[in-house]
Amino acid sequence: MPQLNTAVWPTMITPMLLTLFLVTQLKMLNSNYHLRPSPKPMKMKNYNKPWEPKWTKIYSLHSLPLQS
Repeated sequence: MPQLNTAVWPTMITPMLLTLFLVTQLKMLNSNYHLRPSPKPMKMKNYNKPWEPKWTKIYSLHSLPLQS
């Protein structure tokens, strides 16, 4: 059975990878990238919250009286 000659593989793979790298670099060189997007002014929206007119109070642990 004949053996597979793999001696020429590095000579074929190396130029192929080099060509692939160069083609990728050329494609990236021709593409236009925006430098920075301009920031849009943020508009604050006021939502109607049903709990706003009602009393709401969150007690922290430090404000509670000590329990013995």
